[in-house]
Amino acid sequence: MKSTSALSLIAGAVALAAVTGFAALNEPSGGSTAEARTATRLPVERTSLLCPAPGLSDLSETAYTAFTPSGGSGGSATAGAAELLSSAKDDEASTDDKSDDKDKKDKDKKSKSKEDKADKPVVSLKEPGKPATGKASGSDSPALIGTATGRLAPGWTAQQTTTIEAGDGRGLLGISCTVPDTDFWFPAASTAKSREDYVHLTNPDDTAAVADIELYGPDGSLKSDVGEGITVPAGSGVRVLISTLTSKAADDVTVHVTTRTGRVGAAVRAADDETGSDWLTASAEPAGTVVLPGIPADATSVRLVAFAPGDDDADLGLKLLGKTGAVTPAGHEELHVKSHMTAGMDLKGITRGEAGSLMLVPSEKGRATPVVAALRVVRGKGDKQEVAYIPATAPVGARATVADNRSKGSVLSLTAPGAAATVKVTASAGSGGGTPVSKTYKIAAGTTTAVTPPVPTGLKGTYALTVETQSGGPVHAARTLTETVNGIQMFTVQTMPDDRGTVEVPAARQDLSVLDD
Repeated sequence: MKSTSALSLIAGAVALAAVTGFAALNEPSGGSTAEARTATRLPVERTSLLCPAPGLSDLSETAYTAFTPSGGSGGSATAGAAELLSSAKDDEASTDDKSDDKDKKDKDKKSKSKEDKADKPVVSLKEPGKPATGKASGSDSPALIGTATGRLAPGWTAQQTTTIEAGDGRGLLGISCTVPDTDFWFPAASTAKSREDYVHLTNPDDTAAVADIELYGPDGSLKSDVGEGITVPAGSGVRVLISTLTSKAADDVTVHVTTRTGRVGAAVRAADDETGSDWLTASAEPAGTVVLPGIPADATSVRLVAFAPGDDDADLGLKLLGKTGAVTPAGHEELHVKSHMTAGMDLKGITRGEAGSLMLVPSEKGRATPVVAALRVVRGKGDKQEVAYIPATAPVGARATVADNRSKGSVLSLTAPGAAATVKVTASAGSGGGTPVSKTYKIAAGTTTAVTPPVPTGLKGTYALTVETQSGGPVHAARTLTETVNGIQMFTVQTMPDDRGTVEVPAARQDLSVLDD
């Protein structure tokens, strides 16, 4: 009888990779190149997404859209399911141990109400290729916890879009719901008096998570004990007002969220007295060269914020990738970022009426210091200003998707920072009906192509946009969504990294059929 131990080991590794969607298994060290075999990419069979609580305003209206692309990465043979459910709780984490009985009773009452709704899906996706939608309103709307399995898992994405017409935090707030993780960087936050920035933490698991929040300003770490050991209960969300974590007011702050135990979804809701509010999502992992795509042509203010998490300072060259090529913006050629200190730079007039993307590169070749970065972008003037945030993002890769596009008001930015590239953009069927449409775009090297994306024929409802790399170098993408409310062009920008629809699984290094007993 042949041994099955090696066979079981390989099968277990494949199952782990296919289920989690996050594992990348490599050949053991020490093997020769001749022995190595090409890895295979398989579609994931289970994935999770977390949507933060929409906001603090009673005037808010929130739309949710979930979508899984059809075809492309294949998918499991099983039908599967994809649902976004309300978390049982979403409370503000207190930095003060004192609370009166009335506050406690109010929280208990709200908690009981949310528990009653927790098992009812806000959005339930039935099939790939057609978006599913849901709605919520008011300040009590909780965070959502979602899971997709089977053929609905590969490339599953969800968009949360909130409209607040007036009052505190007005604006169009958009966020692509995030994957749970243990480490997040948020440049472009603030503890200034004009700002009210909250870190939202959501725990998808059955056991409590413990998180730490570190703040870094222009002079380094903003010391605080109250940002340590924040408990996020199982299946719940908490929000933390970052200005309560320090007595230091700083215009530019980098927020670092890590977990001691468990994992969370993390996002920052940034609100300003004059420019309204939007979500700031995490920057891509620290890297020597970073790309921030999708600066609108009519931006009236652009502020770059960067942070170097390592022990070395970073000297960065700035390049604006526009319609015709890459240029170094006059007066904004370089940015020096000291180790563990947040650096900011105003880039007024950088677009010169042309949509573009910003790329940060090492000033000296061979001296690439990893950084994280984000842009604070403002459109409009006076009392009609509106803000959005663009974090550094990873390339589209094989495929990336963004949901909740409308018949009007969407702009797609495609950037090829290196070699020229070709991508296929597919507009899905609408949530209420319509026929998918695809279009191919060629992006010249070192340029940004900003287009009005294709719209499904006979569109009813909202639709999703999927970008697939066909050939050439890496492409970075972002979608801008605009909605005019009370004469204000409210907008939000969502970057489009790879959708994690497949996972790399190693090939067997030997023929298992010849194993001895």
